[in-house]
Amino acid sequence: MTLSTGASHARDAPVNTADAEFHHMVDLVATVRHHFGHGSFRPGQEDLVRAVLDGHDVLAVMPTGSGKSLGFQLPAILLPGTTLVVSPLISLMKDQVDELNRRGVRAAALHSMLSSDARRDALRAARAGEVRLLYVAPERFASDHFARLLRELPIARFVIDEAHCVSEWGHDFRPDYRRLRTAAAECGRSDGQTGRPPMAAFTATATPEVRDDIVDLLGLTKPRVVVAGFDRPNIALRVRPVSGESEKQQLLPNLVGDRRALVYAATRRNADTAAETLRLAGVDAAAYHAGLADAERTRVQDGFVSGAVRVVCATNAFGMGIDRPDVESVVHVDIPGSLEAYYQEIGRAGRDGRQAIATLLWNYADVKTREFLIDREREEVPGRPTFAVDPADVARRKEIEHKKLRRIVAYADAAGCLRATILRYFGDPAVHEPCGSCGNCDRRAPVDAAARLLVRKILSGIARAGERYGRRKIAAMLVGQVEELPEPLTRLSTTGLLRDEPPRSIERWIDAACAAGLIRASDDQYRTLSLTPLGREVMAGRVEEVQMTVPAARPSKSTRPRRRRRTARGGAFRRR
Repeated sequence: MTLSTGASHARDAPVNTADAEFHHMVDLVATVRHHFGHGSFRPGQEDLVRAVLDGHDVLAVMPTGSGKSLGFQLPAILLPGTTLVVSPLISLMKDQVDELNRRGVRAAALHSMLSSDARRDALRAARAGEVRLLYVAPERFASDHFARLLRELPIARFVIDEAHCVSEWGHDFRPDYRRLRTAAAECGRSDGQTGRPPMAAFTATATPEVRDDIVDLLGLTKPRVVVAGFDRPNIALRVRPVSGESEKQQLLPNLVGDRRALVYAATRRNADTAAETLRLAGVDAAAYHAGLADAERTRVQDGFVSGAVRVVCATNAFGMGIDRPDVESVVHVDIPGSLEAYYQEIGRAGRDGRQAIATLLWNYADVKTREFLIDREREEVPGRPTFAVDPADVARRKEIEHKKLRRIVAYADAAGCLRATILRYFGDPAVHEPCGSCGNCDRRAPVDAAARLLVRKILSGIARAGERYGRRKIAAMLVGQVEELPEPLTRLSTTGLLRDEPPRSIERWIDAACAAGLIRASDDQYRTLSLTPLGREVMAGRVEEVQMTVPAARPSKSTRPRRRRRTARGGAFRRR
């Protein structure tokens, strides 16, 4: 865990020095034990709580299951006034409000599933100062009536949960989050000081570029940045290639077994199908998505929290708020839209620290569904304010989402360590491989003579190319697809050496060789390949014992797009 200050953001946020000194005298361990039943803080939690209490703007990036919410819930109990919490999902708000009230901490929420009487009661309690935490959806800030209410409330802290939603590079971008900077400036402070209340932004999944976006777009001033390690070592990672929908449905009951589980799907229909498949197999399962009536969604969520429902099959967008600490298995029957979304969703498993397993059922045909969901026209939600749409902005946003989809496809297709692939993406310095608890690392074994010869040819190709190119160019050179390559790669002795292999297969073998410590990729954007000392020994035939993960069999060719290619044999092109 690292704690830093955002020195690049010039303005100082006002800090109440007297309050800061008082808060450092508070016995936080006793307070958290009294209100939440925890005997101690998890790593990073106490630093986060003190940063929020001290009145700094804060950006907290901590994995799902690390206890981020304590970072604003505990200060809300100690601070005068109401802590306003912006949360994107009704299910997430309901889960936290129910749990806080159960623990004797007065909390309320404003969202569309509440009756008009319930909303009036929540507003009345907030005006009367009876609510420690008030949860609201970002869409609420489009209401003039709510804007007037904000000016009446003494706000202790302005909290943004799931703050990645503010960034176009976040995996669940919400335009409504762009109002929050202005909304916070309209709020009065409970401590009587001038200026807006201190802001605290929380997210589980943010790459460095998303973190910078959050700070800039929310206008955080010299924020304390708390970043905990992204690794969840108690969650075993698996990718299971499947041929199609029928194989998914055959595998699903065994993957769930007798475990408490979450099953994620890309569409409402697929969530319903998964739930029906499990029920036919004798598993107590229910679907959860936006197409259900409010009462049914509430029934499913409450049933899962109480233990009455053992398995919930949810759409990616609507499953985030369903939460229990003892989820033992998370299964994705469809590929999610991004690595961020995937890691957040599997983070619902093993929050009690016990072993859990996350399985992605991988079929390339599912990518088409995701591409359709990206490219379709956005539906207008009745009663929700709409933004003026700039076609250029829409096109840029879609390109970002396609790029993020390509990254999760690369993860599903990876031959190297799955955990290292994720941690490297988030810039976690603790990344190492093999991890010993993912499907690819579990399959590491000595390779046979034929595989070793293939690897030696790949290593020779990298060496002959002068260790100056990335894997796509190396793979294209080795299979003889030279029409778009730099001229030096078209006439090497290794050009076309593996012409009977598809280029994507060679790329997967390169990934496997990287994971085995034979090839090193540069840290810059070009990811230039070079040989390690061990790789040179293997290439020369001086080391024959090679342990690596042999790339898994690919999904059926019938599910993949067909491509025509030009190949080179002996310097001459021909059609295949």
